[in-house]
Amino acid sequence: MCGVIGNDAFVMKSHELLREVFQTHNPKQIAEGMGLSVSMVYKWAEAPEQGSGAANPLDRMAGLVEATGDVRIVEWLCTRVDGFFIKNPKVGRMKSYAVVPATNRVVQEFAEMLSVIANAAVDNDISRAEAEGIRLRWEDLKSVTEGFVRACEEGNFQTIHEGKA
Repeated sequence: MCGVIGNDAFVMKSHELLREVFQTHNPKQIAEGMGLSVSMVYKWAEAPEQGSGAANPLDRMAGLVEATGDVRIVEWLCTRVDGFFIKNPKVGRMKSYAVVPATNRVVQEFAEMLSVIANAAVDNDISRAEAEGIRLRWEDLKSVTEGFVRACEEGNFQTIHEGKA
């Protein structure tokens, strides 16, 4: 999976991540590979408060996504590193999750995914259009499952405790 799953309050700051990356990857080699100065690469690992004046590429990418509101930028980047992007479900939607209906939804999404695969494979060949249909169902399944897992992690099954389930 590409990206960090979880609450923004617990997400590592970009310069902290780069500092950790530089512990195992030589900044000089990174600079050479990117055609940049070593000092520029080192500045990326400095906190913005230190006043280096060099916005690191992670913050610049985040700014580009925020400015455009277009997650295809993140999807493209994830694809470049042989990964994928799953957008976290809205927190407000999870408040109404109850364990049994949420579990049933995951199972139903999985069943629909298997149905799409079975229908595509019935002729022992999967066309480009069928592969795209499989991909769409897979993306839906990942999103629903992520919502369920996050609700589990947060213990956010309020409706059960209130007797509404």
